[in-house]
Amino acid sequence: MAQNTIAAETVPVISQTSVPGAQSSCAEAQDGLFWPSLLMAAGLSSIAIGIIWDISWHETIGRDTFWTPAHMAIYLGGVLAGCVGGWLAVIHTFFAGQARRVSSVRVWGARAPLGAWVAIWGALAMVTSAPFDDWWHNAYGLDVRIISPPHAVLGLGMLGISVGALLLVLTRQNRLQHSSAKGAGLFIYAGGVFVLLGSVFILEYIFPNAQHGRAFYVACALMYPARLVALSCAGRVSWPATRVAAVYMGIMCALDWILALFPAQPKLAPIFNPVTHMVPLPFPLLLIFPAMAIDLLLRKADGLNGKLPRVGLAFLLGGVFFVVLLAVQWFFSEFMISPHANNWFFMGNRVWGYNVAAGDWQTQFWRMDPKKSDADVLTVSAIALTWAIASAGSWVGLFFGRWMRKVRR
Repeated sequence: MAQNTIAAETVPVISQTSVPGAQSSCAEAQDGLFWPSLLMAAGLSSIAIGIIWDISWHETIGRDTFWTPAHMAIYLGGVLAGCVGGWLAVIHTFFAGQARRVSSVRVWGARAPLGAWVAIWGALAMVTSAPFDDWWHNAYGLDVRIISPPHAVLGLGMLGISVGALLLVLTRQNRLQHSSAKGAGLFIYAGGVFVLLGSVFILEYIFPNAQHGRAFYVACALMYPARLVALSCAGRVSWPATRVAAVYMGIMCALDWILALFPAQPKLAPIFNPVTHMVPLPFPLLLIFPAMAIDLLLRKADGLNGKLPRVGLAFLLGGVFFVVLLAVQWFFSEFMISPHANNWFFMGNRVWGYNVAAGDWQTQFWRMDPKKSDADVLTVSAIALTWAIASAGSWVGLFFGRWMRKVRR
């Protein structure tokens, strides 16, 4: 799990001394991904801003038209990432020197870094989802849930772009392994946005009122351990997963605080809650604490090899993730549904949209009566299931994390 050295698992490179001009070509190949990586990260940021803005728009104003600023931010990010990927494909196919050609992946005769190909696929999926989403709303009205069929296609596209951006900045980080921590900053930032986008698609399960229930911990076990463990293994700085979680929390808080400053009113009936400002999303999860535990455990297990030891490590990582998350979110959620969180910082009572009526249910934990059929109680079997899912996710994270440390194309 070495986080600062990956030389033992690198792919062969062209000797800088055996080929005339190879030194300058190699430097060009190393530095040539800075601007594409930066632009890809900008496109990913635009998608993250747009998706948070869009959810807030739905909760505050309603679905008034497809051409909202939030939608434009989402698709701008997709188009930008796709264009960057396409530009890299053109450069590496037609204008690249030998160093760039050997540092790219060939697809149907064209060449580009792996991250560029994944981003191109994601951009195509996002563009395809746009008319599908517009038709869906015209035919069926508002979405009852976040994950509708067109949103599923959009989500796959955003996943493609986020993975593509992550691979591109990862490639640059791994090529610059001998330049201290150069390149790791963009990787950590892209990883934070990657975690944020994953959080959006389990938003229905992570409200503070649901954080004493089984569904919340199962959803978190499905979403976060694989990402945090993989990013911790691949990051070439100290405490990589902790930094990624800090980026996720910082971006989420900043967007929520900024959105809540803008006046807005509902445009669709019925209006049960006459909001006067953009509705923020719930306060982000305190992922920085389980991420810190993952970083610490991986540091202690540095150099561990073999299939059985890795399975044991994954089981331990899953347990640590679940225990730390349970410890922090169980009590923090009690604070979040109390009057003490009703302020601009925690936004406890400001996350409810125009289409929900105020009531005592907003300050209670949901479905906690074990006698009811829809009960969502954290039983012993639910704890075992969550631990098993988190352990499986941690094993996936270890597998891909080891692979990510070798990505250079």
